[in-house]
Amino acid sequence: MTLDQARQQAERNFQKKERQLDARKAMTEYEFQARATREKTARLKELRLAKEAQAKTEEPPAKPTKRRPASRDK
Repeated sequence: MTLDQARQQAERNFQKKERQLDARKAMTEYEFQARATREKTARLKELRLAKEAQAKTEEPPAKPTKRRPASRDK
């Protein structure tokens, strides 16, 4: 193996390791974002369910009655 071939081999090995490192970083970031999304979704679901439960226990607001204008008798 010549010196030039050794350098090329070393360069290929270096690039391969860099790609592997980038892939691990990308996967870690993807997993972090996925976890954050799941946590946010769970939190929003809890809030929605609590709001729905509160709405069921509260009395519905009274319907406003229509007021008839006072009759003008002359």
